[in-house]
Amino acid sequence: MTKQLMIYETVTPISSQTHADWSVETGTDYSFAKNLNSVPLLLAEFSAAALEQTIVFSGDRKTIMPAVILGVKANANGHVNADGTWKGGYVPAFLRRYPFVFAASEANEKLTLCMDDAFEGMNTQGKGEALFDAKGQPSAFLQKQLKFNQEYQEQSKKTQAFAKALFQLDILEPSKIDFQFAGKKSSLGGFLTINREKFKALPAKKLKEMMKADHLERCYQHLQSLNNLAPMARRLS
Repeated sequence: MTKQLMIYETVTPISSQTHADWSVETGTDYSFAKNLNSVPLLLAEFSAAALEQTIVFSGDRKTIMPAVILGVKANANGHVNADGTWKGGYVPAFLRRYPFVFAASEANEKLTLCMDDAFEGMNTQGKGEALFDAKGQPSAFLQKQLKFNQEYQEQSKKTQAFAKALFQLDILEPSKIDFQFAGKKSSLGGFLTINREKFKALPAKKLKEMMKADHLERCYQHLQSLNNLAPMARRLS
């Protein structure tokens, strides 16, 4: 089956009938993300991610979304070690929610909590956290995952609205970043960043609106984070 949402292989709705005896053994293995050099980022994560990582935008008017750069080479996550452990820095919520995810119905009227049955930590030997208790009710662990994914979904809507607003203001532009990697000049592109001059030229009324919505702060965090790619490239090389 073709991977869905970048890292999910076999997305299955969670139910007490199908997964009554299933458990999930989670840990510090991020091998499932070793081939991703960027992942979506929520608005609420900007503050933490901007400290060491680079925040950009990707997509078009319909699907525009912030993303965080995790590697300087295609299909390679520089934050995942050979043993699957995470190499410093902030771990995006997109990866922390794995192997769980919400899936929408065909009419997009209902969201169902699902999980990736291909995740190595899924088991019927009682290892890790049970999904359901002896009475077939969702365990405390599963309820926690449901809440986390609900919050993720709500934050995702706010994030898409923020990114779409920037797109409509016409302050995003195709960009690339030049840096040194392994002693050679390299560049990374295929994403959008805020044009500083267009940003500064926005009307005072619009800037005030952005400030009240906390969007102004996020814009500055994005711009500041662009300085992190070169240091990250040095660390990875």
